[in-house]
Amino acid sequence: MEGEGFNHKGDYKSKSNLPDSVRNVLPEHAQEIYRASYNNAHTEYHLKKNRNNPTDSLEEICHKVAWSAVKKKYHRNKDGNWTEKK
Repeated sequence: MEGEGFNHKGDYKSKSNLPDSVRNVLPEHAQEIYRASYNNAHTEYHLKKNRNNPTDSLEEICHKVAWSAVKKKYHRNKDGNWTEKK
């Protein structure tokens, strides 16, 4: 996933570099949670020995961790929009 906005370490430099599937649906604060969680997971799991299942791709793990973090503070409302939990 090398490219603009995705640095040599594999993490996202800014919210503007997040995938469209994240940027187009999550509020700003949720995007920050996603970005920070993704980057932390990338640091933690870049070595296969640190993964529960070493055959899982690093990118897949990072996205799962990031979405899990978002879902702790946000949920989809009945209209399908992501809103902060109360």
